[in-house]
Amino acid sequence: MTVPFILASGSPRRLALLEQIGQAPDLVMSVDIDESPLLGERPADTALRLAIRKAETAAVGNSDAVILGADTVVACGRRLLPKAETEGEARQCLELLSGRRHQVHGGIAIVAPSGKSWRRQITTMVKFKRLTISEIDAYLAGGEWRGKAGGYAIQGRAAVFVSAINGSYTNIVGLCAHVTERVLAAARAHANKISV
Repeated sequence: MTVPFILASGSPRRLALLEQIGQAPDLVMSVDIDESPLLGERPADTALRLAIRKAETAAVGNSDAVILGADTVVACGRRLLPKAETEGEARQCLELLSGRRHQVHGGIAIVAPSGKSWRRQITTMVKFKRLTISEIDAYLAGGEWRGKAGGYAIQGRAAVFVSAINGSYTNIVGLCAHVTERVLAAARAHANKISV
């Protein structure tokens, strides 16, 4: 019998990426956790901590499943950018990122029914071209920025802002496909072995 697989994230982008690599979950759980960064916490550590928290929260009452928690944060140096909820926040993010390099930090945490866990942190460097006011205005008018870390979605119209990427493209979208597939395969093999 195959052990169930749960995605502890309501992100449609993460679900689509899992389906794309042939790892569709049996269940998607939108986990409600406090995503506030801790004082002095590095952005990369924030991404991993939140992924772990999501996986552990979803594991309560689902101890028979393999659970994947994931989170993505955008940082410019040590400055953590918000998941833009207002047009003003999104504008501030885009103005800050214009003509600069920034980092997209992804956290992946997988918990197996045995309690064994796998944790990975992935960083992708992204460089934006210098943006004009009219480019920012046009992007904001489209609404893609809503709820997006750093105020942009690379899989949408913001793709034209990106002049260089060093690392995983899918990490920027929301889930590093390469690392996820490898670690998830190990976790599922472990879980199926102990369930026999």
